[in-house]
Amino acid sequence: MSASAKLAELGIELPNVVPPLAAYVPAVRTGNLVYTAGQLPMEAGSLLRTGKVGAEVSPEDGKALARVCALNALAAIHSLVGIDSVTRMVKVVGFVASSPGFSGQPGVVNGASELFGQVFGEAGAHARSAVGVSELPLDAPVEVEVIVEVA
Repeated sequence: MSASAKLAELGIELPNVVPPLAAYVPAVRTGNLVYTAGQLPMEAGSLLRTGKVGAEVSPEDGKALARVCALNALAAIHSLVGIDSVTRMVKVVGFVASSPGFSGQPGVVNGASELFGQVFGEAGAHARSAVGVSELPLDAPVEVEVIVEVA
């Protein structure tokens, strides 16, 4: 099943591409790889939440926000090459703005990883880093970037 058909089956509509906040582009292709810029949990032009996971943002809410970041990454990929050209998720990097002592970054970034598995099946399995950081742009709780292989 194609990625676009799977998205439709799941009732997911890709959002519009989030405009860059600085001097970069949402996604770049080199050879058969597409790299996305870090994607924040933006929806309809607004950041959904601010704050640190483990303090103002619960780990469960952080996981849901990571899913939004993943959808924004898919939108950036789709705008560049079309979502159905993705043959494999290669790498996911999730940054979690973490309160002191919070060590649940992997669970938060699962919000992105699980979405990619739902959309791409076995081709959605990927290498990953889940990193706790002190601050993210706009005081976002989470940011996700991906590398995909395309046909």
